[in-house]
Amino acid sequence: MRKVAWGAVQSLGAGAFSEKQLPLSGPPTQTGAMEEELKCPVCGSLFKDPILLPCSHNVCLGCARNITVQTPEGETPVQSRASGSSDYDYLDMDKMSLYSETDSGYGSYTPCQLKSPNGVRVFPPAIPHRQCTLTCPLCHRSVSLDERGLRGFPRNRLLEAIVARYQQTRAASSSSSNAVKCQLCDRNPVDAAVMCEQCDVYYCNACQQRCHPSRGPLAKHRLVPPPNKAVGGGASGGGGGQQPPATARKPATCVDHEAENFSMYCSSCKAPVCMKCLEEGKHAKHDVKPLAVMWKQHKCQLSQALNGVSDKAKDAKEFLVQLKNMLQQIQENGVEFEACLVAQCDSLIEALTRQKAKLLTKVTKEKEYKLKVVRDQITHCTMKLRQTTGMMEYCLEVLKENDPSGFLQISDALIKRVTSSQDQWVKGALEPKVGPDFDLTLNTDSLLQTILQLDFCQGKDVQENPKLKQMQEAGSGEAEMETESPGVEPRPSVPPAPLLQLEKCCTRNNSATLAWRVTMPIINPIEGYILELDDGNGGQYREVYVGKETVCTVDGLHFNSSYNARVKAYNSIGVGPYSKTVMLKTSDVAWFTFDPTSAHRDIVLTNDNQTVSCNSYDDRVVLGTAAFSKGIHYWEVSIDRYDNHPDPAFGIARINTMKDMMLGKDDKAWAMYVDNNRSWFMHNNSHTNRAEGGITKGSTVGVLLDLTKRTLTFYINKEQHGPTAFENLDGVFVPAVSLNRNVQVTLLTGLEVPKNIKQ
Repeated sequence: MRKVAWGAVQSLGAGAFSEKQLPLSGPPTQTGAMEEELKCPVCGSLFKDPILLPCSHNVCLGCARNITVQTPEGETPVQSRASGSSDYDYLDMDKMSLYSETDSGYGSYTPCQLKSPNGVRVFPPAIPHRQCTLTCPLCHRSVSLDERGLRGFPRNRLLEAIVARYQQTRAASSSSSNAVKCQLCDRNPVDAAVMCEQCDVYYCNACQQRCHPSRGPLAKHRLVPPPNKAVGGGASGGGGGQQPPATARKPATCVDHEAENFSMYCSSCKAPVCMKCLEEGKHAKHDVKPLAVMWKQHKCQLSQALNGVSDKAKDAKEFLVQLKNMLQQIQENGVEFEACLVAQCDSLIEALTRQKAKLLTKVTKEKEYKLKVVRDQITHCTMKLRQTTGMMEYCLEVLKENDPSGFLQISDALIKRVTSSQDQWVKGALEPKVGPDFDLTLNTDSLLQTILQLDFCQGKDVQENPKLKQMQEAGSGEAEMETESPGVEPRPSVPPAPLLQLEKCCTRNNSATLAWRVTMPIINPIEGYILELDDGNGGQYREVYVGKETVCTVDGLHFNSSYNARVKAYNSIGVGPYSKTVMLKTSDVAWFTFDPTSAHRDIVLTNDNQTVSCNSYDDRVVLGTAAFSKGIHYWEVSIDRYDNHPDPAFGIARINTMKDMMLGKDDKAWAMYVDNNRSWFMHNNSHTNRAEGGITKGSTVGVLLDLTKRTLTFYINKEQHGPTAFENLDGVFVPAVSLNRNVQVTLLTGLEVPKNIKQ
């Protein structure tokens, strides 16, 4: 992201800039946002003696000496390749590297062991009879040096003054604050002893020895005292020490006439000139104007340009306020909606509780009635049995008597009494009047089905449809639904056609989500649903889901395809009719991120899984979330960080490729690995098609997967790199990248397919 200069940041939202408003002198108020603008692209430290290149970029004078290149006389300088490499090919030196590298493509030859802290090669002294050229490390434009050498480039006095003010402000801020603490101490951090300019981390002596030893790749990092110590002790280290107070600068003098001050400005050369240059006729036919006039004119143009930036920044600030207010509104509405939902559910629970109490009362009454009937029957039967038993014992005693005349006196009455007692035990007298089972039956299947299918849309329909609400109350036992034909029981039937909820049906990438519901009440509960999709070309339908859920997401569809979907329900009676058909179109291009679930444990994902880095010096693989089996797909990877000339790999792979080695080492990946100078294609550990041209920070690597032609092609900075890499590809592939801790990349998706494809 491009940083905004502190002068512009101060006036964000002001609406206008004038010459008096521009902070041309005085300390900055927001130096942190400007620091990246004040760092040399070669050494990574604050500019020291900056010189202005013809491309308007700046480098330190010492760094310019380091990156100066000698080429044989009569040859043109080596221009930067489309890959945007930060290092350069040097004819004879590159030929030497051919003998030190194997055909596998691993390793790179460094002509000189000296390097700057930022990883740019430092070359030996110039060879006689060679032309000196200098290539800008940012835009890679090359320029030849004349007999004046680096003195031919103007010194950027304005940038030098801003750096000096920035160092003074940072030193003053550091001296007024407490001592900087170590950032790696677990408990009770102690005062920091050093700071790494490349890592931007403060270390105490113990943590520096343990976590940042001065060996291996870390030996190239520059360790400086922290700002508070640099100020107090006068130590120097790459911009960390105290600078002398700013003094009035002397007027700039002409490079060709050092005794002459600049007084005019050549609009044709876009450079200030002195009077002697005009007298010598160097700018005779050029548009030359007074320096003060052009200074004021350009300041006015810059002020007008800042006006536009200020307006945009003001709009952005208002937009941020709007988004923050929306966050608050969403929070408040969410709490209110949750409270409303809880209240509605509580009312349902309360109604169900009341109905449960009513049903329990009915059950209790039924139970008490049965108990009373049985107890009364027991009492009555016990009394009759006691009477009958007493009479039987009496009759037995009468039968034991031997007096005929006495027996005949009472026998007639006794026989009538026994006969009458026998008639009391008629049929049914010895049968229970009630049974132990309860005749109450509670059917909750339809109500349970309604509850399980309850969602917000359905809840709204229930409120607007009194008849459906009455049906639900009938299911709970509180009321009975009135039908158009009273007295006629409805017949069991198959479920009606479900209604597809178009407001909930959507597609994302190559996935489709469908939702449906049943609006008509039915006697037999629904047991499940069957969702069918065609093949994306109007072909036959096939079942993709069978179950009880009313929402289903189908993954793995083809990109840029239109699918027809339909659903039907079934119950114990049979299968119902289909719903109306809905058409869903998948995305034209693939939008995806890196997959954290399948990535190696050393992989670190940030920026919503779009940026990837690694904690290991070994290569680790991370895959994308999209899978391709049809169509043409193109994506790019932007190089955010590139240190010490590693060779990351980009391409495609199967889902089960190895994650702990370079991409393309096994037979399940097809990749191109590339360093700062050249690249190779690799599959199943076979290296082919070495191509010149590499990558650096800011480069982009494109991957074109054409499954209609079954080919894989690579691009660097929008230009095809080498021939078609792989052919005869078949199956399902996912995007893949392998890298180590020296590289950080960001994934760019949803891009159009390049047109300039070479065979």
